[in-house]
Amino acid sequence: LPAAKEAQCSPWKKNACCSVNTSRELHKDTSLLYNFNWDHCGKMEPACKRHFIQDTCLYECSPNLGPWIQQVDQSWRKERFLDVPLCKEDCESWWEACRTSYTCKSNWHKGWDWTSGSNKCPAEATCRTFESYFPTPAALCEELWSHSYKVSNYSRGSGRCIQMWFNPAQGNPNEEVARFYALAVTAGAMSHGMGPLLLSLALMPQLWLLG
Repeated sequence: LPAAKEAQCSPWKKNACCSVNTSRELHKDTSLLYNFNWDHCGKMEPACKRHFIQDTCLYECSPNLGPWIQQVDQSWRKERFLDVPLCKEDCESWWEACRTSYTCKSNWHKGWDWTSGSNKCPAEATCRTFESYFPTPAALCEELWSHSYKVSNYSRGSGRCIQMWFNPAQGNPNEEVARFYALAVTAGAMSHGMGPLLLSLALMPQLWLLG
């Protein structure tokens, strides 16, 4: 991925589920990917926006979120992530960076006014600080995208939580995390007699990754 416009997604460039064009789009204030406007309550603080771009890079580019994919029947998507164990420091730094920026909703998955083509606050909503809508880091990370994330008690580097930020020169720490949880899912399935099928499903993305 070339220089600045795609810089935040560059940790995944050696093994990514997204294209350079996708990366370039999601760095924009209103991305053509979703027509989502971060600045719906005035200009979002740059430090806050960096975390939202990183969140979107993880969502679009990471090959390590397979254990948390759930099938859904919605008009705009057929699958989603649920309860991805986000490292507590990543959630805390996201909240700290955004607490003084403004928004008008605590769940960004639904309830927007899309009549203009991009998201606007619904008529009854009031722009207030993030801290007003999300009084704790967990409230932000878990409620914002309808529990796509679950704040982990584990720390960065533990091998038990997904890192939104990492140095690719030291490898992708989320590979180990994904393998651990894929095997945990399989072990649970084995005890319920569903082993062979779920083993193949859970390990498929990890085997592809290693291959």
